[in-house]
Amino acid sequence: MSATANIKIGVLGLQGAVREHVNAIEANNAEAVVVKKVEQLDDIDGLIIPGGESTTMRRLIDKYEFMEALQAFAQSGKPMFGTCAGLILLANSIKGYDKPHIGVMDVQVERNSFGRQRESFEVNLDIAGVAEDFTAVFIRAPHIVSVGENVEVLAKYNNHIVAAREGQFLGCSFHPELTEDHRLTGYFIKMAMEAKQHLFA
Repeated sequence: MSATANIKIGVLGLQGAVREHVNAIEANNAEAVVVKKVEQLDDIDGLIIPGGESTTMRRLIDKYEFMEALQAFAQSGKPMFGTCAGLILLANSIKGYDKPHIGVMDVQVERNSFGRQRESFEVNLDIAGVAEDFTAVFIRAPHIVSVGENVEVLAKYNNHIVAAREGQFLGCSFHPELTEDHRLTGYFIKMAMEAKQHLFA
């Protein structure tokens, strides 16, 4: 049995590329849980907030009364990984907007930094601690404008920060779940394993 087999990773199942994230988690031999009810957050070791449309996702988070539970999950020390729109939801500052959404990661993001949907593209990135040749898929992607002092920049594209980590929070501008390269998801699963060991030590 692999070391990841006892790790449960949730994917917030309100909107976005949920099935693709489930596939990436299972490719790393961890258990995937599609989270559609607040109480499911109690049973997972880490949570992925997928790409999609951040305004729509926020509306659904409010409709199904997830916001308080997501903030409590963040405060519990369990890891959270926001991809594309998920990064926008985690950020504590959004350029041009008065208030953040979940607001737990010390970064400022700007929405739609790389053009519209028809201008989607792929590029190979060097992601610190993950891969030197990771194929990143950008679809109406945001980018990280600035980071707090405790945030580690993991990857840049054209001098734009596109991946970063702050403690148990991981965020990226692109869609790691849309290729067959599941190393970034594996990196997050390792974060969840380490956090679980620490929380129960």
